[in-house]
Amino acid sequence: MEYASIEREIHVDASPEIVFEVISRPEHLSQWWPDEADIEPEAGASGHIVFHNTDRADTVQPITVVEIEPPTRFSFRWAYDDGRVPSVDNSFLVTFDLEPSGEGTRVRMTETGFRERGWEAAVIEQQYNDHVTGWDYFVPRLGAYLSRLVAS
Repeated sequence: MEYASIEREIHVDASPEIVFEVISRPEHLSQWWPDEADIEPEAGASGHIVFHNTDRADTVQPITVVEIEPPTRFSFRWAYDDGRVPSVDNSFLVTFDLEPSGEGTRVRMTETGFRERGWEAAVIEQQYNDHVTGWDYFVPRLGAYLSRLVAS
């Protein structure tokens, strides 16, 4: 396996404008991905996300917005050493591409940066598999949150 990228795609019954808000605004992010989010949806903005853990200390990850093209694209780098400038070799890049599809939106999420970290093969594989498991959990949560949001 190459461990180059993770790609997930879903169709949601919400407009690209609504989906864009949900993937880029902290008050929405915390409803389907991290437990807390502190980030402004502006290119170059830095902040952090927090995952609460029951058996150990919370996981706090820095996050920096890379690209923002409402309502079609939102990308960010995350999981780098706090205080460092995120780059190709020290972070993961997540990109959400949104495309109108019928009455809704096709959401394509791509995460890259596993091989570029310079880790040993076993670490790359473990990180990649952890992220696959994570996105397999969180992408459906995104869809479910959007369904609840547009239904209300």
